[in-house]
Amino acid sequence: MGVPVSQMWTVAKYVLTQKLRGRKRYPLVLMLEPLFRCNLACAGCGKIQHPTEILRKNLSAEDCFRAVEECGAPIVSIPGGEPLLHPQIHEIVEGLIERRKYIYLCTNALLLEKHLDRFTPSKYLSFSVHLDGDREEHDAAVCRNGVYDIAMQAIREAVSRGFRVTTNTTLFNTADPARMQPLFDELMDIGVEGMMVSPGYPYEKAPDQEHFLHSRETVNLFRRLLARPKRRWAFNQSPLFLEFLRGNYELECTPWGNPTYNIFGWQKPCYLIEEGYVDSFAELMESTSWDSYGKASGNPKCTDCMVHCGYEPTAVDATFGSLKGLLTAARVTLRGLSPLSDPEPAAPAPRPEPVPELVTLQPLPQETSAA
Repeated sequence: MGVPVSQMWTVAKYVLTQKLRGRKRYPLVLMLEPLFRCNLACAGCGKIQHPTEILRKNLSAEDCFRAVEECGAPIVSIPGGEPLLHPQIHEIVEGLIERRKYIYLCTNALLLEKHLDRFTPSKYLSFSVHLDGDREEHDAAVCRNGVYDIAMQAIREAVSRGFRVTTNTTLFNTADPARMQPLFDELMDIGVEGMMVSPGYPYEKAPDQEHFLHSRETVNLFRRLLARPKRRWAFNQSPLFLEFLRGNYELECTPWGNPTYNIFGWQKPCYLIEEGYVDSFAELMESTSWDSYGKASGNPKCTDCMVHCGYEPTAVDATFGSLKGLLTAARVTLRGLSPLSDPEPAAPAPRPEPVPELVTLQPLPQETSAA
């Protein structure tokens, strides 16, 4: 699996400590959103549909450090928006490294090569580059031509300078496994440490509501995508979550596993659903009606969700919480995902619609930082 041994050991020790203390609910990854603005306007994104005055706001470095210390999770994911637009992003990263947090800085990579000099390679820092398919599929997903080529060049440059690089791929009902698999090969060839794959969640504010996956479609897609997985493919995910996506392992959502902190405060209940904010992590944990979320709750907002931020924490907890989970995870880690003899057949996915030609990638107005 595409996760360093030191990180796996840190997470394992943390989870076992929580269990020994009898804690049933604990965070695994803090989703730290220091801003919402972005230099892309992806049709499937519900995070950038805020008024201009909100998009101009940032969390300060001090705000970020306070949230990290309050939460206590060993891993910090920094999504957005586009984090590289934040004027203090290098200070935030340096502060988290000093606190020995493992960081996934999520980026569309348009600014990555330009800003690499602001960072120092570290085992604690990984650039997680958003890549939703091959050139045609990715550029269609982000609604701008030319982005795929810039991202791939930025990945190569970051790897050549000694940085950890992972990728984050969100799949929709237009995804074609036959086109994704060669991309996996290429990412391994250029030195990507691990790949994360996840089905898209139907954000209510996303402009495109037609291409999100229902749960049966998700399993169908991932059974075909990972029917004959190559041993060389390294995934930056727990083995049980990948088996869950393939329909081979049952998991329930752990909405508190990846709590979210952004400019509004602690988001209730999770990264994907916005139903109010509170001022402290303790209040988030104590005041949220957790039984109202997840598939078992019957909540319609959770019916088709199989996204990593809800189920990856469950998979990690199950790995250390049961003999079955531990043995399954160990088998996949040592041998890789087993081939599937019966991937469900499905009609070929339609090719993505073309997007307007990219004329230039000059800085957009929102790239001008505003406190």
